[in-house]
Amino acid sequence: MVEAVRSPLAADALAGQVALITGGGTGIGRATARAFVGAGASVVICGRRPEPLDATARELGDACMVVTCDVREETGVAGLLDAVATRHDRLDVLVNNAGGQFAAPMEAISTKGLRAVHRLNIDAAWHLTQQVATRWMIPQRHGFVVFLGFSPRRGIPSMIHSSMARSALETLASGIALEWSRFGIRSVCIAAGIIQTEGMLRYGGQSVVDHAATQVPLKRAGTADEVGTTIAFLATPAAGYITGTTVVIDGGADAWGLAEPPPDVEPAASDLPDATV
Repeated sequence: MVEAVRSPLAADALAGQVALITGGGTGIGRATARAFVGAGASVVICGRRPEPLDATARELGDACMVVTCDVREETGVAGLLDAVATRHDRLDVLVNNAGGQFAAPMEAISTKGLRAVHRLNIDAAWHLTQQVATRWMIPQRHGFVVFLGFSPRRGIPSMIHSSMARSALETLASGIALEWSRFGIRSVCIAAGIIQTEGMLRYGGQSVVDHAATQVPLKRAGTADEVGTTIAFLATPAAGYITGTTVVIDGGADAWGLAEPPPDVEPAASDLPDATV
């Protein structure tokens, strides 16, 4: 049984800060928004579906602003940032949480399917980060950018296309930390493992999550609040010397490895018994 996460942050640890969280209506995004508001920040959450966004806003109150937006579309991003500007005169934190993929073996994934996953997980994060930085963070000489990656931090069977994309986010985070340190901007990637969220359940239900958790050294799935609270801490001045790295939140899964036996080697068609009579 996992105890409910109680944030260790003071109620004013992020007072005065404004955070933009993509995919903020569900899962890790919602938990991150909750953690930021609990520490005194104002948040802007965006996503494609208004219903979960509105539910999160009702929970968080006036500190939460909602903008319905598809971050893959440049016009949508422009409208999002204009909406942020009408309410806030600054943006201190960007959490690139929106993402998505589908499970399939590599031989079954078309180039079109690969590009669709990379468009959301890489291209959208690149564009939004660039726009936020040039509009607010670089001029104000201050900012913190977060990307959401995967653990284990290697090729994952049936998720090769997405694990490629998520590893690119680790490089993006470290590159930003190097190039934009002169502007006072920090950047990290969060490599999240098996986290109990609505999105994770879509890959086969609770039984699949429970089985995956047996391969984790801590023998359980993580919670969205554990990830969200960590991101909130990283945004505080107490974490001001942390940048350019990947923070792994996975119960030890990356350190342990895939933890399952490899698949059996399949014989070549020419080696199969002749079925003709």
